[in-house]
Amino acid sequence: MDAGKELLFFFSALGAFNGLILGVYFFFFTKKKYLTNYFLGALLFALSIRIGKSVFVYFHPELPKLYLQLGLTACFFIGPFLYYFLKSAVEEINVMPKSWKLMLTFWATIIVIAGILYPYQEYPKLWGCYLVRIIYFQWFVYIFFSGIAIRRVLKKIFTKKEKATPAEMWFGMLYIGIFLLFLCYFLAIMGASGATYISGAVVFSFILYLVISILLYRKKTEDLFLLNQKNFGKKIDVAEAGIISEKLENAMNKKELYKNPNLTLQDLAQEINISSHQLSQFLNNNLGKNFTSFVNEFRINEACRIIALNDKLTLESVGYDVGFNSKSTFFAAFKKHTGTTPLNYQIQALQS
Repeated sequence: MDAGKELLFFFSALGAFNGLILGVYFFFFTKKKYLTNYFLGALLFALSIRIGKSVFVYFHPELPKLYLQLGLTACFFIGPFLYYFLKSAVEEINVMPKSWKLMLTFWATIIVIAGILYPYQEYPKLWGCYLVRIIYFQWFVYIFFSGIAIRRVLKKIFTKKEKATPAEMWFGMLYIGIFLLFLCYFLAIMGASGATYISGAVVFSFILYLVISILLYRKKTEDLFLLNQKNFGKKIDVAEAGIISEKLENAMNKKELYKNPNLTLQDLAQEINISSHQLSQFLNNNLGKNFTSFVNEFRINEACRIIALNDKLTLESVGYDVGFNSKSTFFAAFKKHTGTTPLNYQIQALQS
């Protein structure tokens, strides 16, 4: 390997390694735990595995076909992770909807079964001619819908009629970068002149260093996850806030929307006929709480009422009845809200 290729290998491999490190950072070390963080971490993991495969196979084509299979398997998740990353940011979703979990489970099941029944080592033609096209078609479909999800942001960036916020620029550049990455790989698959797999690795490395530079030179990285910063910290006026509050009380107490375990910010906003951005602004700036905390308060209050009136129900069933989708989430939210565990609360209620 000559000096030029060695430098290219080092630059590309370092990008893949740094992607893994950043993935760990967004999963475990950001101060504010947005759902967006986790999807960005997962996206970087999938991209890094895909890029790492391209780098090693390009410079060492004699490696086992297992590397190709791992790379394509990771590629199968890039599109979904990108879409849910952007969707959770745009709609300010902080609890993963059940439909998202089911879809990710579906894709995981499909690719794992295909990998077990038809390993690349034994079926290279199946993977190289057919499955790879299915995988890239799926990636393209998710890129298309991701673009629709942030069309407002992309319009700001390209038309320049309205100045984009730092967060909008960040989200937009990440989307554009991944689109270019897809384009590099797609052109390489189609055999376009001058298109190689390693060009995708180089593009990814440049994108990654752009992300790192933003994180290094900004005092607060958490605000990059807030697409609606123009309303950040600004309260809704008293009259309008009173109307929103009344509508929320009606939706939560009379219609008991909190009992829906898949309730999202957008669902609640549509119910009371305001935008999700306006509802988020009201909750964060007027009430001083996020969407999850707001909904959980209603759930815990109802759980306390049920526990005090009926000692025959299991605590786990109470949690499910009031809208929690797991026992651990219910117990953690209950203790955070009341300062005690559901069991202790039940014992105190029976003694009183």
